Amino acid sequence: MKFTESLSDVIEPKKVDQIMQAIEEAEQIVITTHLSPDGDALGSSLALFHFLKDLEKNVRIIVPNSFPYFLKWMKGAGEISIAEYNPEAARHIMMHADLIFSLDYNISKRIGLMAPMLEDSPARKILIDHHLFPGNGFHIVVSHPEISSTSELIFRLLFQAGRYEKLTRAEAECIYCGMMTDTGGFTYNSSDPEIFEIISLLLRKKVDKDDIYSKVFHNYSAERFRLLGFTLSQRMDIYPDLHAALIWLSKEDQAPFRFSKGDTEGFVNYPLSIKGIIFSTFIREDEGLIKLSFRSQRSFPCNEFAADFFNGGGHLNASGGEFYGSMETALELYATGLKQYEEILKRSMDED
Repeated sequence: MKFTESLSDVIEPKKVDQIMQAIEEAEQIVITTHLSPDGDALGSSLALFHFLKDLEKNVRIIVPNSFPYFLKWMKGAGEISIAEYNPEAARHIMMHADLIFSLDYNISKRIGLMAPMLEDSPARKILIDHHLFPGNGFHIVVSHPEISSTSELIFRLLFQAGRYEKLTRAEAECIYCGMMTDTGGFTYNSSDPEIFEIISLLLRKKVDKDDIYSKVFHNYSAERFRLLGFTLSQRMDIYPDLHAALIWLSKEDQAPFRFSKGDTEGFVNYPLSIKGIIFSTFIREDEGLIKLSFRSQRSFPCNEFAADFFNGGGHLNASGGEFYGSMETALELYATGLKQYEEILKRSMDED
């Protein structure tokens, strides 16, 4: 069955041709993604990885640090190299690559210790991303902030290149996982009807969407739920007049719960279930920095809040940020931000 008219050409056709030509000419290909890889970062990387392997290309995925256990079921996850475990080996691979894909990040800073490796590498570099403000240093840039996920962009790249018929189930599963996780199970950043056309095309590749949902969202540890209970009961502040809620965790808070990578995934969404709350923030202290997640409803621009106060960005209703300083200072900065956004929060709440 042929599918040739169901999707618009989001990616400029000239760039599709350029990317395919670069792949054809490359001998050593490396795929990179951002710090603390999430479902979209890994889904897009692994989908591209399988595509390139099917072309019999020599390809490696290198990520800055480890990723959540509930994403390790994806085919090929065991072949991913983690740079922080062996920085010299990662640098060697990057320096000997002749093509590097940068997926799901807009600037090299977002890959941590791998940033100088990317910048120093003589390889041709291709950026494929859906975050605002792509940086410099890339030979080909595919940047579409209006698109739900980088995984969707990888699907569109392969689709526009005429590769859908050869798309494997493994590639389709990775793409679906990335799209699902970066839209909160298709509850935000997913109003474009073409997203669901893509889902239909993925399902035709025998993707079991219910099984993927279960592997990601029904695969948490018991400690995660104990940590969630503590967070909601002891570390949640509600600002009813501002229609906002904050949850936060210090390193000391996390220590008794044997915290594992990914255990706080989705925590930021819980306060949005409270009546009258349209803006939720989660602030978590990590090694050397403070990580922030923002979610909103209606037209409140949590991405602008993230950019204004926490060096972040993302989508209108889902974004992230980071802060280098103490938890106390981060909380004070958040309070300052709430005051400045007070009128916008109230207007957003009053929308019909």
